[in-house]
Amino acid sequence: MHYIRQILLIALGLLAAGCAAGPEDGSADSAGDSAAWAYGRWDVEVQHPQGSYPSWFEITAGEDGPSGRFVGRFGSARPIQQLEVGEQQLRFSLPVQWESHSSDMVFEGRPEDGKIIGETNAADGSMVPFRAVPAPELDRPGPVSFAEEPIDLLAQGLEGWTLRVEDGPDGWSFEDGVLSNQPPSVDLITRREFGDFKLQVEFWMPPGSNSGVYLRGQYEVQIQDDHGKEPDSHRCGGLYGFITPSEMACRPPQEWNRYEITLVGRTVTVVCNGVTIIEDEEIPGITGGALSSAEDGRGPIMLQGDHEAIRYRNLLVWPAQEEGQPAADEEEQ
Repeated sequence: MHYIRQILLIALGLLAAGCAAGPEDGSADSAGDSAAWAYGRWDVEVQHPQGSYPSWFEITAGEDGPSGRFVGRFGSARPIQQLEVGEQQLRFSLPVQWESHSSDMVFEGRPEDGKIIGETNAADGSMVPFRAVPAPELDRPGPVSFAEEPIDLLAQGLEGWTLRVEDGPDGWSFEDGVLSNQPPSVDLITRREFGDFKLQVEFWMPPGSNSGVYLRGQYEVQIQDDHGKEPDSHRCGGLYGFITPSEMACRPPQEWNRYEITLVGRTVTVVCNGVTIIEDEEIPGITGGALSSAEDGRGPIMLQGDHEAIRYRNLLVWPAQEEGQPAADEEEQ
């Protein structure tokens, strides 16, 4: 009898310890958590009457309650300041970064069929609808191989490119294999779209320059005159606002630099001038200035052109092998 009692006491002790430890992954136990429906990363489309635009936010659990971060139409990821999540209601606000709002940005939404539907205040003070869907994982089932021969994005000069704004200012020109931009101008986009790929891009910056290359039109690798500065996610070589490079490998202005970038799913590697500065890092979500928030498809290469002067050359793409053939509509052009 004494032996059985000891076994029962040991079993109860182990059960109590297991309950105290919580889930094996260390995440908050969502049982009974009224905010659990909002946890995760969300790809957002703000449906403004003058044209929809993308945003992104992430809500996570914590000991002190839910917290979050946000990426708007412009700028970079920043913390959500005020966040309230109930069983059927989400509300958060944060100060503007590069937006032209006269007050804090506010989002209010509710769950609906696995999405979040709601409203946000526009720059003019009006309320406009938004729709958020869960961001895809973008995991790949196995290793990805790439085409043996690259696609030369400048083989036909500017013919394979289009302006982001059709009637916007155009400071782009092409001569002797070099693509140059002199503002005022707008971003330049490849007509062709890609999924997973390797990209080589060489760039030349005048003093004070600021540009960037967007992968799938969504994730910006920063290009900026930052030689000699400490590495930062907002500086040269960073995945803008999200991933800080291991070191500052960009050369001084008026020297040619080279990026070799590999994008598989949402995992990125960046080599700058022969130095691996980002290696197999996960990109949490879109960066400011993205073309779209839909992360589950293909997208173009976009060169930022609305900041300062910049030059590019030797833009080569090795698509994932299964994407090596052009789309049918491109073959007909």
